[in-house]
Amino acid sequence: MLKPIVTALALATVAVLGAGPALAGGESKKPKHQEWSWDGPFGTYDRAAVQRGFQVYKQVCSACHGMKMLSYRNLGETGGPFQAVAPKKWQEKGVDPVLGLPGHGKYTVAPTDNPYVKALAADYTTKEINPETGDIDERPARPADKFVYPYENEGQGRAANGGAYPPDLSVITKARHYGADYIYAFLTGYGQPIPPGIDEIEGKHWNPYYKGGWVSMADQVGVAAEAEAISYAEGQPKATKEQIAKDVVTFLQWAADPHMEARKSIGVQVLAYLFILSLLLYLAYRQVWRNTKH
Repeated sequence: MLKPIVTALALATVAVLGAGPALAGGESKKPKHQEWSWDGPFGTYDRAAVQRGFQVYKQVCSACHGMKMLSYRNLGETGGPFQAVAPKKWQEKGVDPVLGLPGHGKYTVAPTDNPYVKALAADYTTKEINPETGDIDERPARPADKFVYPYENEGQGRAANGGAYPPDLSVITKARHYGADYIYAFLTGYGQPIPPGIDEIEGKHWNPYYKGGWVSMADQVGVAAEAEAISYAEGQPKATKEQIAKDVVTFLQWAADPHMEARKSIGVQVLAYLFILSLLLYLAYRQVWRNTKH
């Protein structure tokens, strides 16, 4: 009677003690699934969360991580977090665009004319070659410019981060297994105890969700939350570590898949069309063969 219990306890002990060497060997902790606004066939992006996430990226992440595949104009395109709407000929009428989705009499403002996108881009400085002198001049970024990268080259990036090169975040949620769940778990996974049998590595930080456990990046989100470096607008959620992580992951998910809502909308329309077509074909079948016995 006691033998099965003793065996089970022994196996449990081996599993616990073996967790450390396993992580050291390259494994990682499986992240839990979070509830996201875009889940399911009718899911959409939380616009306010994407806007807050961009704020987090700008204030915390952009110092080390770039987004090569994004331009500032993408922020104001249809479905973007800073999409603005206004009546037709709004410039002639002297009407200011407002953030939101198109409605009655409202149309999406072109990203290059979007005042919100212009202001966001102008906060960055980019470089370009002067065609007359051949010199490299600096100027405020414009909506058409790519996101300004934090480093001139990979060597500069490694030198600034102790030999580690921060990954590009353009499609990070698509590039990592478990996607958004993994990024959220990684950002909130710092501070957990180091399992027994694992030696600390100088200059590294323990995160069980990272492959191997040791990562060069410190708990930037936790530090920002603790120092209250992120301040959301009035009426927005409190900038806790979990909220900051969820918001920036929402922004990164939008960046990796900005046309998700349009794709889902087309899919629903196609399914509705096929249902109606199937119904019409069935009724036509019944009409054509109504006098024929089967």
